[in-house]
Amino acid sequence: MISKSEVRPGDGWRYYFHGVMVGDGHRPAGTPLRDAQDEAGVPPGIWRGQGLAAVGLTAGDVVTERQAELLLGEGRHPDADRIERERLEAGDDPAKARRATVLGRPIEHNRSAKTEKAKERTPWLGMDLTFRPPPTAHIAWALMDDQRRLVLESCQDTAVGKTLKWLGESVAQIRWKAGGKQRAPVKDGLIVAVFRHYESRAAESKPLLHDHAVVSIRARRPDGSGAWGNVSADSLLAHIVAADTLYLLYFMEEVSARLGWAWEPREVTPGRRPVMEIAGIDQRLIGWQSTRRQQIKEALFVLTAEYVEEHGHEPGERAAYGLACRAADRTRPPKRTEPQSLSELRTRWRKSAIAAFGADLVDQLAQRARAAAAAVWARVRPVVDVVLAAVDTVAVVYVMHGAFKRHHLLAEARRYLFYVLRGRPHEPGLDERIVQTVVDDFTRPVGRGLAMTADLHALYPRDTDDQAVLRPLTRNRMLPLYARARRAAGALSARVHAVRRSERLGSRTRSHTVAVPGASRSGSRLSRTDRKAGRAQEQQETEVAALEQTRSTIEAVALMAVSLQDGVQERDVAHRLRPRPAPAPPAPSHTPPPGVQQAPGRTPSGGFA
Repeated sequence: MISKSEVRPGDGWRYYFHGVMVGDGHRPAGTPLRDAQDEAGVPPGIWRGQGLAAVGLTAGDVVTERQAELLLGEGRHPDADRIERERLEAGDDPAKARRATVLGRPIEHNRSAKTEKAKERTPWLGMDLTFRPPPTAHIAWALMDDQRRLVLESCQDTAVGKTLKWLGESVAQIRWKAGGKQRAPVKDGLIVAVFRHYESRAAESKPLLHDHAVVSIRARRPDGSGAWGNVSADSLLAHIVAADTLYLLYFMEEVSARLGWAWEPREVTPGRRPVMEIAGIDQRLIGWQSTRRQQIKEALFVLTAEYVEEHGHEPGERAAYGLACRAADRTRPPKRTEPQSLSELRTRWRKSAIAAFGADLVDQLAQRARAAAAAVWARVRPVVDVVLAAVDTVAVVYVMHGAFKRHHLLAEARRYLFYVLRGRPHEPGLDERIVQTVVDDFTRPVGRGLAMTADLHALYPRDTDDQAVLRPLTRNRMLPLYARARRAAGALSARVHAVRRSERLGSRTRSHTVAVPGASRSGSRLSRTDRKAGRAQEQQETEVAALEQTRSTIEAVALMAVSLQDGVQERDVAHRLRPRPAPAPPAPSHTPPPGVQQAPGRTPSGGFA
């Protein structure tokens, strides 16, 4: 999953500089960054992103202490010292020379008396996105051999890199002028510093492979002027969940392709979304690995009970995320002070797991994962029906949010893909295709802006009430919200199957038929009035076709009756012309029961043959 936090100048930046960049350990005062990373047993940070060329950096370069301080702590060029020195040698005054190194608006502008009213809050300089694989991936990475450990780290690198690329190309927008009125995609891409960590912050450290990707808020404008501005933070925040599902989808595919493992959903909390785990990994190891998770779960139970008592209902998706963040803050332990290398940590983790569950369980993790994968591949078909995926997506998002936007649909479509494919690769752009099918066929605009909601008349055209079918499924307050969403999705999917079954049996087309693949509406979206007129015309045409079919059936039955009558008359005439046979002897008064045969040689009348 992906968690986020902002990076601000001052105390916020110093926390990252003295903690996150050295593996959440303790960095003594005066210790150089690279020495502190070696002592903590973590690798140095590296630069990633498509926008590195704009500041003279290359992907994979090591993040130096001065570069991080300038770009991520002050919003200046990472090579500002050289630029400022050259400007001073050219005759510029110190203020002008320093201004030439600032990317965009200086952070001192927010402290100016002229902007005190407009800029009262501290500006952002970056956003920390923390990428964490599922718990079973941590277990396999910590307890298996070095070869598989390196493969899992490579899978993490690939998944993080693809997700950051999607954020830079499809999500990130740069804004300028008052209030950010003008927005456009960034010109070069994002600039990111990635720091890898190996363990959790629990009192007894446990394996937790994760990356801190600190995204710089500075980016170049796309107008060709070469000027710098700020990336819109709200656009990144709105797509965090969609990025989270994309990262997990890529990580699952990389692991399945390189190691041959499959994935299966695991229900952590009844009625809530399941999480994807590597099939075959013993569930007891998850409890051993996630001691801090158990602490957060206990604190979250108390916070959820308080929320229900105050509001009278279960928390929604956004409220549940906020409660989870509060539970994590409440249970956050102090940082460890004794550094350990990765090899020392892996040796300690392995001894702890063997002491708790035995050597056989730990040594056979890879074999059990391969066997479980074979069972999963045998029973799960790698087939994605776009219409069924669209119906499932719109039902879940509608019940969870009511009114929603495109990024909500995108996140749910990606969840559908890793629930169905279980780690098999998906066709590029399939998630966008599912979302476009939802937008074209099963949604209608609501309110202002880009918000939309489910078009229930498109899903149930014969309903007189707008929610007559889904209300019994979604209004049950005794069930969690996601459980209600799954019921609605199941009902809609069953309706699609029923319509397709009737079409295969040759039934006439009905007005409530759900679109099948290839039948999605294309082109510009019709207005609400045009859509109603179209549905009325379609229903009228269907009724006319039904009447024509009924008339044809009646005529066919009448012709069949006349033919039968003629045949009866012909048989009667022929019967009168033939001689009548002699009357048969009367039947015996006693008939043997079924299965009992008469005596041989005797006739039914009792005589001998």
